Amino acid sequence: MNQQKRPFYSGLIHGIPIGLGYLAVSFTFGIMAVSSGLSVFQSVLISLTNLTSAGQFAGLGIITAGSSYLEMAAVQLVINLRYCLMSCSLSQKLDHKMPLFHRFLMAYGVTDEIFGVSVCHPGTLSPFYSYGLMSAAVPGWTLGTLLGALSGSLLPERLLNALGVALYGMFLAIIVPPARENRILRAVVLLSMTASFVFTLIPVLNTISSGFKIILLTFVVAGGAALICPVKEEA
Repeated sequence: MNQQKRPFYSGLIHGIPIGLGYLAVSFTFGIMAVSSGLSVFQSVLISLTNLTSAGQFAGLGIITAGSSYLEMAAVQLVINLRYCLMSCSLSQKLDHKMPLFHRFLMAYGVTDEIFGVSVCHPGTLSPFYSYGLMSAAVPGWTLGTLLGALSGSLLPERLLNALGVALYGMFLAIIVPPARENRILRAVVLLSMTASFVFTLIPVLNTISSGFKIILLTFVVAGGAALICPVKEEA
């Protein structure tokens, strides 16, 4: 039992900052969802079952425009394709004997921030550590949507704009500490940021969707770093 409780509580503690960040960011989604004609229940249900900020905001625009399910599926596939790469990376940290149902449950909670914390966690990744992360992050994301849907119209626009950028600050807080300690990781982060900026300047490349851009940069930058500076596996 201790083998389950210990990683769960550890994940829960590490997930509290993520949950607080999600609480602020999803506030904006709750406001936009209700203003677009969705009910409070529908807004909260979307956040509870999706956990993807970019996908939810894009999906909200498609719902408002009355587009088809096929278009919704295609857009979500493109935007959220990066989670496939994250899941493949996390699978390398799992015990090969881990049951399939644990893998499915862990996949539900793969977000940018949860991935960032999980991939930096030393040693084999316990499913109960992931459950601890999700136990803090998922309620934060869902509760923020609920609060935004109920009371968003009462807040000033300046505060809402500040809440909208909180997610980026939280993600920087995840990647900066390990990047400061590892020069290779630091170079990968800086190169990725530079390449992403270049994509916005070149006429042909700036038409690529954000989802495909993340996938392309991940393959090129991270794949190149893996070939040049491979990480030796522990015995």
